[in-house]
Amino acid sequence: MYKYIFGPVPSRRLGMSLGIDLVPKKVCSLDCVYCEVGKTTQLTLERKEYLKAGKIKEELTHYFNNNPDPDFLTFSGSGEPTLNISIGDILQFVKQIRPHIPVAVLTNGTLLFDQTVRNALKEADVVLPSLDAATEDAFRKINRPPDSLKIDSYIQGLIDFRKEYKGKIWLEIFILPGYNDSVHELNELKNAVLKIAPDAVQLNTLDRPGTVPGLRGASRSEMQKIADEWKLDNVGIIAAAPEREKLQSFRKDVETAILETIVRRPCTLDDLSKILGLHISEINKYLDVLDGEGRIEAVSQERGVFYQVKEKNYR
Repeated sequence: MYKYIFGPVPSRRLGMSLGIDLVPKKVCSLDCVYCEVGKTTQLTLERKEYLKAGKIKEELTHYFNNNPDPDFLTFSGSGEPTLNISIGDILQFVKQIRPHIPVAVLTNGTLLFDQTVRNALKEADVVLPSLDAATEDAFRKINRPPDSLKIDSYIQGLIDFRKEYKGKIWLEIFILPGYNDSVHELNELKNAVLKIAPDAVQLNTLDRPGTVPGLRGASRSEMQKIADEWKLDNVGIIAAAPEREKLQSFRKDVETAILETIVRRPCTLDDLSKILGLHISEINKYLDVLDGEGRIEAVSQERGVFYQVKEKNYR
């Protein structure tokens, strides 16, 4: 079992994607209220080698020597990948050993104000940054950044990256009712999008509970209304999670194992990851589908969000 790479995981946007995790759970530059991975345990802007580049390269070499190539290589996982100072080195490494496989970087984009970070990502084929707010108040409410990180430098980093980067930028905006869906906030977000000029804007919302109780995901019609009002040709809505079950790689044995585990006792995402020996991003894929089908439910308790079977739907 690998420690730093996971999958390949069926992705709604990238096909069969081999994940590369560069930081421990949950080292991040934001503590977003909606994060399904869990609450940030180390909120930081400090860049260092959180996980050793040599160890990650060893796992990648072993994987490619023993497995078929995935559709994509994706830097993502347990936290913010650009916090690892070795991301550029590892990106160049995979480009050398598998130049034909496109590389994606899933990032919150907060460190793109740093020229070093922008340079490190220049060889990626696709960068998928996020931007959930364009005013300081909404930024602090939904993303809960460190005090030193300001929304203006965040947005300027994205603008500067677009000017320098030759690959594709798919900007994700997470719509959360009551947090960033006021008329004023949506207008400011649209203005930011026009300045950043990404190749695509992808609206997303909450599938399952985040780190704050009582959050509600936006409905499909609410997101479509935003897309219609913005009148931008490059705006789309990320597909619903249950569609991932149609992918050939969706494993019924993993789905069954999850159901058989939580029917006996409710488990957190971390519990399931440890019990089944799968990365949290992989477990999340199956929970999204099961939740979308109404077969499980999430209950917030002191230790976190626990998943349990809706008995009448267990089969």
